[in-house]
Amino acid sequence: MKKAILLLMSVQFFVYLGFGIIIPVLPEVVVNEQFATIHVGGLLTVYSLASFFTAPFWGKLSDQTGRKKLILTGLLGFSASFFLFALFMHSLPLLYISRIIGGIFSGALYTAVTGFVADMTDEENRNKYMGLLGMSIGLGFIFGPAIGGVLSKYGFQVPFLASGTLTLLLFVYASFVLVEPERKGEAKKRDIVPEGASQLWKYRIRYLFLLSFAITFLLAGIEATFQLFQMDHIGITPLQVGYLFMASGFVDAFIQGGVVRRVKNGTETTWLIAAQFITALGLLLIPFMNSLVGAGVALSVFTAGNALGRTVLVSLTSKESGGRYGTAAGMAYSMDNMGRIIGPLLFTFLFTQWAGSIYYLSFVLALLSIGLIVLFRQSSQAMKKAQS
Repeated sequence: MKKAILLLMSVQFFVYLGFGIIIPVLPEVVVNEQFATIHVGGLLTVYSLASFFTAPFWGKLSDQTGRKKLILTGLLGFSASFFLFALFMHSLPLLYISRIIGGIFSGALYTAVTGFVADMTDEENRNKYMGLLGMSIGLGFIFGPAIGGVLSKYGFQVPFLASGTLTLLLFVYASFVLVEPERKGEAKKRDIVPEGASQLWKYRIRYLFLLSFAITFLLAGIEATFQLFQMDHIGITPLQVGYLFMASGFVDAFIQGGVVRRVKNGTETTWLIAAQFITALGLLLIPFMNSLVGAGVALSVFTAGNALGRTVLVSLTSKESGGRYGTAAGMAYSMDNMGRIIGPLLFTFLFTQWAGSIYYLSFVLALLSIGLIVLFRQSSQAMKKAQS
């Protein structure tokens, strides 16, 4: 099992490393090729769209054909998306095609990997191994932007060629090491609208779903516009952006590993309000910082609030679900995805109109989202009470 879980952790790491690598490189590619700025958001959005809408198909296929086959297929397709992006950077249509392919096959990998872990574990140790997968995803987000920034010094194609090659090597290794697990259940299909989700919207948990959208929406907006703004504001380079996102990634890890464990049962809404205030402060600081260090401080403050909000919200949503953990998690995931789909495109469009002023709007939106927490607190329509 150890070899298998290490390999599956590697798969998740490279999927999210690949997502992170593009963050410091994509804006430079769009600007250097003289494409319209809106395409930064567009290229981020189509990736999330492709992953979101194909996930249910991959889940069913994983149950029918087996986990290993789908993992190998996903690795090949994901690798191909990197090579396509690297080789056709001068062609905007092919860049979109490469991002769509990447999103499609990242969905296949996530679905097959989580199904694989569910098959090879029992209820007692499943959370432990799912937690290891989550750690791998977090590490991919931390190191992806830094690696993308470092390798971009040797050419914008290099980060993508390196990722494509490593993913291809992972495919070869997985072909020999992975053994199809004995089937114990279905893959996590991540349905677009989870079955029974409409019932949840009758209760106050709906405010938590909306907050999940708001938190991810703001995060996706920062990922799409932060570098574009800093290129004009302080002349930031892809390498510097990589280092800043890496530093903020460690802030994220510290919050999740060191701060969240101090959140006591029943105090979640207080922590969520604090998280949104910190998020708002980080957003407000961005346009006022006129140095690389200042930009890093603003980004780290935002990340601290966002990480705290995301993690506490997951915990509170599960407690508020009245035992329907899977349905609630699926709905929250769908709202997250909508934030990743709408956020980059809308924020990039607004950036082309207002430049750094969008962060004042983001500041206001972060503060307004606190209203959702207040409404949640005031509502008596708790699922736990309704089902008792």
